[in-house]
Amino acid sequence: MFKKILLIILLILSIMDAKEIIKTTSLSIDDNPKYKKDFKYFDYVNPNASKEGKINLASIGSFDSFNPFIIKGIAPSGIDMLHDTLLHASEDEPFSRYPLIASSIEYPEDRSWVIFEIDNRARFSDGEPIGAEDVKFSFDVLISKGSPTYKRYYADVKSVEVLSKNRVKFSFKGSENRELMLIISELPILPKHYWEKRDFGRGTLEIPVSSGAYTISDFKPNRTITYKRDDNYWGKNLPVNIGRNNFKEITYDYYRDDLVSLEAFKAGEYDFREEYTAKSWANLYTGKEIENGIIKKESIKHEIPRGFQGFFFNTRRDIFKDIRVRKAINYAFDFEWSNKNLFFNQYKRTESFFENSEFKSSGIPKGRELEILKSLKNPISKEIEENPISYPTTDGSGNIRENLKKAVMLLREAGYSIKDKKMAKDGKTLSFEILISSPAMERVVLPFKKNLELIGVDTNIRVVDPSQYINRVRDFDFDMIVGLVGQSMSPGNEQRFYWGSEAAHMKGSRNFAGIERSEIDELIDLVISAPNRDELIYRVRALDRVLLWGYYVIPHWYSDEFRVAYWDKFQRPKNTPKYSLGFDTWWVDEEKEKKLYENYPKLKR
Repeated sequence: MFKKILLIILLILSIMDAKEIIKTTSLSIDDNPKYKKDFKYFDYVNPNASKEGKINLASIGSFDSFNPFIIKGIAPSGIDMLHDTLLHASEDEPFSRYPLIASSIEYPEDRSWVIFEIDNRARFSDGEPIGAEDVKFSFDVLISKGSPTYKRYYADVKSVEVLSKNRVKFSFKGSENRELMLIISELPILPKHYWEKRDFGRGTLEIPVSSGAYTISDFKPNRTITYKRDDNYWGKNLPVNIGRNNFKEITYDYYRDDLVSLEAFKAGEYDFREEYTAKSWANLYTGKEIENGIIKKESIKHEIPRGFQGFFFNTRRDIFKDIRVRKAINYAFDFEWSNKNLFFNQYKRTESFFENSEFKSSGIPKGRELEILKSLKNPISKEIEENPISYPTTDGSGNIRENLKKAVMLLREAGYSIKDKKMAKDGKTLSFEILISSPAMERVVLPFKKNLELIGVDTNIRVVDPSQYINRVRDFDFDMIVGLVGQSMSPGNEQRFYWGSEAAHMKGSRNFAGIERSEIDELIDLVISAPNRDELIYRVRALDRVLLWGYYVIPHWYSDEFRVAYWDKFQRPKNTPKYSLGFDTWWVDEEKEKKLYENYPKLKR
């Protein structure tokens, strides 16, 4: 009798467990993906787009390695096209993924593990099948030999287990992080049979075996690289790829700086350009080709979170450890004057580390956000609790005398005084270097430097080439940089890499400021473990507020538009995705191209 009862209990438990396993073909942060199982293609593509076009693009600087996954060397633009992931992101949803290399997914309701079923049709560029062993190898090699980013990003993965030829299981250290499955689905898949015979930790210019839609067909180091769409690419008819990857060949030519690149564009050396400099957009897109519409110039709206661009203080430096010094230097940057005189009022002031998104904090903390802040082990100050964050503003006239007075007061509170027209403390002048890689940024930094000189602060501007800039930033070898930390539609694990204490001394991390604060670490953990979208919003707003009150960055500006120019040979879908330009959904119109080349034989082909 006892055995029968035990068997019944075990049977009931097994049935209960079976009901808890979810089998699906898509993942979504809110468990409600827009596209259902039988969808044909995304709403923002044209399924009948031409696939025959060849295009030329531009990049700045140089490249010396085809391994983008390590901190050694500089990879070329477009290299991500070589590597497919387990699932593919839609670009009109906050965070949803659909079948690519993986055809289906299984996971329990508590999301403590996930199993990916690899599509049995999946192949690498050399024709070898993609299997579970390749997925495990990709994870292991990125953790052990890749950039420190990966080790931190996947820190909550407990184990990876190959269950069969096409099934691989990821088990997690906890079940609090609801988006960890989606993060794992972004894993780039590398060929084990290729890389296990080579040193993954070294840069290389050997053309690699790839898993994506494109392969490298030709290159000249530091000068040019051409990608060719793989005619045998196994996934070209998957719903996530219909209407995408429309260019047969994509060539990137390298230029020493952006102004040279712009002139090359206008001369017909390449076809498409996104403009990031307001002055150039306002003044330099001139000529008969633009006037008569042969070169199209468009501003395309988007809803992409803009993250945070600004002057990042390196708080690893002694001079920037005091928050009063950081606050004071904030008062010397005149955004309103810069926007008016340098940017033709094309920008908005950045006010959040999660700008242009629902995660942006504002006003005085209240409701659930205030509860979160008060629950921290190190409670927030009354100043944060009772006041909105406010950065210095001006009237745009260039007269910032009142702001500079406030800067001097803060520096005096920090122990500085003016001697021989220099701001000094303990006999040392307050001085620092601003490291930049773009000569165009000098016009922004110079007025800032002049304002600082008015209060006795010495500032040196150092312009270095892009490769040197990347290496110095990786090593945190700077006083101040112009940095950018982008944000996704669903902040999570990556926040540790941006602001977490462990990342402060992790070479290659994006914790440029060197932030080490337990309350920020606690808030990041809360963000990662948010049980639903609403709670995630409150927790990110709380994190945003504490970061802002640390004055680690002097905020710059942002735009909610793509500024693009292109020779009139393209067509694009009627719908532009909310969260992307969607350039891979554009295509070359053969009739337009033929007419263009007849009228402009100088164009590079």
